[in-house]
Formats: sequence, structure tokens, C-alpha cells
Amino acid sequence: MKKFSLFLCVVVLTSLTTFAYAQSSIKGIIIDSDMNSPLPGANIIVKGTTNGTTTDFEGSFALNTDLNSGEVVISYVGYVTQTIAFSGDTDLGTITLMSSNVGLDEIMIVASVAVDRKTPVAVSTIKAEEIAIKLGTQEFPEILKATPGVYVTRQGGGYGDSKINLRGFNSENVAVMINGVPVNDMENGAVYWSNWAGLGDVTSTMQVQRGLGASKVAVASVGGTINIITKTTDAEQGGNVKSSVANDGYLKYGMTYSTGLSDKGFAATVSAAKISGNGYVDGTEFSGYNYFLSLSQQINDAHRISFTAFGSQQEHGQRYNRSTIDELKDTDSGPRKANKDWGYKDGEVYHQSYNFYHKPQMSVNHLWNINDESVLSTALYASFGSGGGRRDEGSKIGSDDYRIGSSGLTPIDFDRIVAENRANGVNGSSDIISSSRNSHEWYGILSSYKNRVNDRLTVSGGFDGRYYIGSHWYQVDDLLGGQFYLDNEVNTFAYGKPLKVGDRYNKDYDGIVIRYGLFGQAEYQYNDKLNFFVAADVSNSNYKQKEYMNRTITGDRTSDAKNFVGYGVKGGGNYNLDMSNNVFVNVGYFSKAPFLDAVFINEDGIDANPDAVNEKVFSAEVGYGFRGEKLSANVNVYYTQWLDKANAGRVSTNDDVYFYNLKGIDALHQGIEIDLRYKATDHLTVTGMASLGDWKWTSDTSGPIRNQSGDVLSIIDVFADGLKVGDAAQTTFALGANYKLANKSNVYVDYHFAGDNYASYDVTNRGTENLPDVWKIPDFGLFDVGLRHTFEMGDFDAVLIGKVNNVFNTEYVSDANDVGGTASGAQVYFGPGRTYSVGLQVNF
Repeated sequence: MKKFSLFLCVVVLTSLTTFAYAQSSIKGIIIDSDMNSPLPGANIIVKGTTNGTTTDFEGSFALNTDLNSGEVVISYVGYVTQTIAFSGDTDLGTITLMSSNVGLDEIMIVASVAVDRKTPVAVSTIKAEEIAIKLGTQEFPEILKATPGVYVTRQGGGYGDSKINLRGFNSENVAVMINGVPVNDMENGAVYWSNWAGLGDVTSTMQVQRGLGASKVAVASVGGTINIITKTTDAEQGGNVKSSVANDGYLKYGMTYSTGLSDKGFAATVSAAKISGNGYVDGTEFSGYNYFLSLSQQINDAHRISFTAFGSQQEHGQRYNRSTIDELKDTDSGPRKANKDWGYKDGEVYHQSYNFYHKPQMSVNHLWNINDESVLSTALYASFGSGGGRRDEGSKIGSDDYRIGSSGLTPIDFDRIVAENRANGVNGSSDIISSSRNSHEWYGILSSYKNRVNDRLTVSGGFDGRYYIGSHWYQVDDLLGGQFYLDNEVNTFAYGKPLKVGDRYNKDYDGIVIRYGLFGQAEYQYNDKLNFFVAADVSNSNYKQKEYMNRTITGDRTSDAKNFVGYGVKGGGNYNLDMSNNVFVNVGYFSKAPFLDAVFINEDGIDANPDAVNEKVFSAEVGYGFRGEKLSANVNVYYTQWLDKANAGRVSTNDDVYFYNLKGIDALHQGIEIDLRYKATDHLTVTGMASLGDWKWTSDTSGPIRNQSGDVLSIIDVFADGLKVGDAAQTTFALGANYKLANKSNVYVDYHFAGDNYASYDVTNRGTENLPDVWKIPDFGLFDVGLRHTFEMGDFDAVLIGKVNNVFNTEYVSDANDVGGTASGAQVYFGPGRTYSVGLQVNF
């Protein structure tokens, strides 16, 4: 009996010990089904417990549990959650998470998304989760400020007035695409971010492809491509409500709801938000509505069709005119908030500079899986823009004599101007408020065919066609107490007529652009390590201008069509040395048609610029990448020659208007870029970036000045050789730390530095040798901090996000126009001081 008791005790103790130390080790790699790229930050939790971990930047994870068997739940924002069983030590291998967005496949094909360790381009990818935590009340492009080669500012500080430069090139020379659809203005290439202010709510992925990029569309960019992929239709039923508040009266609230994917293959998602605030800068009040709609229908196994519409109706006050540093500092508001472009009328805020616009974009996407090797994706899209920017006529508005106070930066006294206009009686208004109106219709088709010829060779090609008509006119908006306004431009139909509110004057014309082209690409996977590609495109840009206001034109008021054929070739390859190291190289050359505003310099006429020529660009790049267990890093060196940069313009005098077109202005943009991500511990991740650029003009040139009849009057000389390119910081670096406080909470700190930033200037003003160097803006560095916490609110999951930008309230100049090469003469904008935001989202 004693022996049996002893034996029983041993068995019980052994069992308890074995149970106490029973432990399972679970590991695996999680990747994205669309890009075959790792998903860092994906959540893995043992079902029914709080025991969990997240993937590293390679998508890898390892998790220990006391359970012998059970299930792990794998989740990531924007992807379908998976539950996988385990038993004992388990290697789950590679787990592919499918996007929860129905209709994403067809968008990804036309959007030309780059794939890590395969596509030979320099690329940075920002996902929805990072946008959600870091955007806050920043402008949408500001989420990219930690990206190599990028310099972003808010310019005057009005809502949506931000700008972005990539490798020293402004937005006119950076292709911006939303779901593969180009959004750069068809007439001048500009991107107006206020038109897309709601993108932060609906973006699932944003890629910055620097240099040649992976885009196959028939019109290439010079600096790179910003590729924005919006959310599509969510396959899972549910939604959220959210609200956020911030400094200076900022308030935003909205909701999103998805029906989920039905048994018949239909799904719908709708999102809307209202935003308003006083603006950080004086006189920049704003309001807007953001909306998004996506419908998707799976017709059969081969065909799916989806419809997407989104937009942002907005209006906001602006700080349009710059001032000197001394002028800005000598104000009660201080240099960061002072603004000369607003005042009071009838006791309420009234703006001299004001922007209002609505530019909805709609697209129908069709995906045809022809067979296992071939797929055709086609997007039909349309955009209808309408709005404008406020202007003023007369000499009183903006004058120091009509201010409420002694300074030129105090509010404008509009009531005094109204009183004087009323006193003028039958003589009409001396000063009025008008607007420069712009509306457009834009239709396009982008179709891309992809065929996997064999295990190694894939070919693709397609058609890119666009039709655009933009209407531009000045319109009287407010007579400021007067009975009418007399326009003083002799050559217009409005001259001598008593203009009332709604009447057009000054200018009234249409710009018409038809652009079409073909593109093709071949990708060859030589083996598991080496792949390369070659691509080519050809396009034709057809320009016309139709004039309605100039009364000196007789006969047909539509210009002859001007055609510019553009083309491009590029190629490159990527070689994976091993599982951790890879190198890539790419090289390309393209000839790019000038924009319409360089072809028709005179907006009052229909005569084309005879000297307009294509711009030429040569670009080459080599890069290295490392993917380790804890460290991920990229280094790339680029070299871009920009030849025959279009530089055309007009100079007005009291008696006439003169035009110039300068050819042979060349520039060289070269530099080195480094970015890294280091997972120091399971809780701490460190990121870093450094970008060292050397951008300068490399030629002098000269060209004729002509009158409106085309006669050469004189020659303009430009001495630019060796001058630094202005308007963007040539040296930037960033350092960030993200610390996981708990399974559902994290805090981050980011530092951004900008240096070697030369003021912008018009290179055509360098008409004399030995002029002073362009003024260099002082270097500056900024700290941002943020916190994200998820928790349960009753039966719902909730997310609380708070952040502070420019924590130490650093005072700095963000933008400047050079005047005489000195700080005292420069016309500047100061960047914002300390700002904050707090947001709450409840999911259901």
C-alpha cells in the first residue's frame, strides 16, 4: 500500500510538472496577397487569451503559449482576419492575408504598384494604419515627410494649400495617381491638394516611387510618382463612427458603413465626413465635406465590375501674399499666424484671398480574368471640377492706408471701402472683390492587359487616353457697396460696360487637351534571384485654345491644334544576392511634351508659341537593400538630367504685353538616399531616413522677347549655371521611435530635419552676371509625438489617437522667395508652431 501510494504521488507530481511546463512555440511569416510583401505590425493572438505578438518588418513572428493546442487569430487593418489551429510546436509557414477590399485587384493592375525585392525602383510604402495614427490635422501630403527625397510644407497655411517636392522637383513634375488614374492638372501639371482633402479617410496604401518608378502610363514624370490606393468595397459587414478635435476650433466627424459581400457577389461601402475650423493662420477659416462611395459586383468567375466615387467640397481663407521676416515679427499675432489677406466687413471676417472648389472623381473598373495566364483591367473615369480663387480689383484693398491698425499686417477695413464706394454713386466702385473661376470636364480610359507567357516571362501593355476641357474666366462677386464696376482693359468685350455681380471680365477662354498613348512592358524572371524589365511608351498631346473675351480677334476664335509627340524607354533589374541582400539598377530616357500653358502663353489669344519644344529627361539609379531579422535598410544613388526645361512667360506693362520662351535651360538632380527600420525589442521599433541631394542649374541661355504680333523686340539673357535649385530642402533626415506600451497601445516620437534649403526664384530674372547667391533658408528640426490606444466601449471596439506636432514650438521659415539674396529682402512663410489633435473612432 505504501509503495502504491508513493507510486501514485510520483505519477501525480510528474503529470502536474509536465502540465506546468507544457509549452507550444508558434511561428510563421505573414504577407500581403496583393503585393506579396511582408505585413509588419500584423497582430497574432492566442484565441481566448491576451497572449499575443506582432510581426516584424519581414512579416515574421514567434509566439510561445502554455497551451498544447488551440487557435491563433491573425489580423491586420484592411485585411480579412484568419484563425488557424496549432498543436504543439507549429511552423505555420507563409500565411497570405487577403485584402478585405473587394475590387482591389483591378485597381492594383492599373496602379502599377512596386513589389519589394523585385521591382527595381526606390520606393516607400505607407499603409492605412500609419496614416491613421500620424496624420491627425496635418495636410495629407505631410504624412510623407519622413520619406527620402520628400520636402512638404503648408505654404501659406490655408486648408489644403500644402505642396510637395520630390528630389527637388515640384508637383508639376511629380505624377500623382489615385487608383492608377492621373490627377495632375492637364493644363499645367499642378496638384491642388485641397481638392483631395478627404483622402486621409479612405487611403489604404500610398507608395512613393522615386525616379523612374513602376508606372506604365504613357506620360512619365521627372521626379517620381505618388501612387495612392483608396479603400474599395469592404468584404466584411460593419463600420465606424469617428470624431476629432484640435487647435484653433478644428472639428471633424463622420462615419463609414459596409454591407459586406453578399452571396450574390455584391458589396457596398459608403463614407462621409464634415470638417471645419478657424485655421491656424489668421483669416484662414475653412469648412468642407468629404465623401466616398464604392460598389462592387462579381458577375461570374471571369468578370467583376466596380464603381468608385469620391471628392471633397471645400472652401477656405488663404494667406496668399508673403511678407518679410521683419514685417511678420512686428505683429501682434506673431510671424507664424500673421496674415495680410483678410479683414472685417459688417462685423464679420471677410477674405481678400479665398479658395472654393469641388472636384469629384468617378471611375468604373472592370476586371476580366481571361484565363489562368491573362487578365485585362480597364478603368473608365470622369472628373468635373468647379470653383475658383478670390481676387480683387483696385488699389485700396491690401493698402496700408485701409487697415484696422497701424501695421500693414493688421486686418483690412472693408467697411471703409464700402462706404467710399457708396459715396461714389454713379461713378461706380473703385475696388471690388472678384474671383478667378475654373471649371473642367475630364474623361479618360486606362486599360492594361497582362499575360504570363511562361514561368519566366510576363508581358503587359495598354492604352491611356484622356480628353479635357478647362474653362477660365474672371467674375465679379462683390461690388463692395457700389452700383457697378468699369473694367479698364481696352481689348476686352467688357471694356466700358458697367459690370454687375456675376458678369465676366478680364479673361474668358477654354483650354482643350486630348492626350492618348500606348505603353508596353516585358518582365523576365531569370531565376529565383534575378529579374529584369524593359518598358516603352509613346503618346501624343493635342492642344487647342478657344478665346471669348478678346475683342481684337476676328474670325474663328479657336486656335489651330498643336501636337507634341512624347516617348520614353526605361529598363532595370533586381538581383537578390541571398535572403537578406539585394541590388537593383534602372535607367531611362524620355521626351515629355510641354504643358498647355507653355504652348499658349497668352491666355487672351489663340496664337501658339512657335518656340515650344519637348523637355528631355535622362535618369539612372542604383540601389542596395538589406532584410535581416531585426534590421531592414535601403541605400540608393540617383542621377537625373533635366534638359530643355520649359520656361515661358509674359511680362505686362502699361502699354503692351510681351512674351518670352527660353530653351536650353538644363538642370542636374543627383543624390543619395538611405532609409532603415530596426526592431530593437518586441516593444520598440526605430526608423530612420537620410537624404543628401545636390540639385543645381547647369547652363546659361538666352531667348527672344516678342510682342503680341510675334515680332522679336530684344533678347533676354539668363545666367544660371552653377546656381542651386530652390524651393526644397536638399538635405533632410528623420529619426523615429515607436514603443508598444501594451498589447493595444503604442506611443511614438518622430524628429524631422530640413537643411540646405534655398529660396525659390525665377531663373529668368538672373539676367546679369555676378548676382548675389540665392538666400539659403536657416536649417530647422521638429519633434512630433503621438499615442494610440485601443479599448472596448461596451460591445464595441474603440481607438483613441492623440498627437502633438512641433512639440517644442520651434519657430522656422518653411518657404521663401528670394529678393536680392538676403534674409531681410526675402518674402517668406513661417511654418506652424505647436499644434495638437485628439480623435476617437468606434467600430461596429
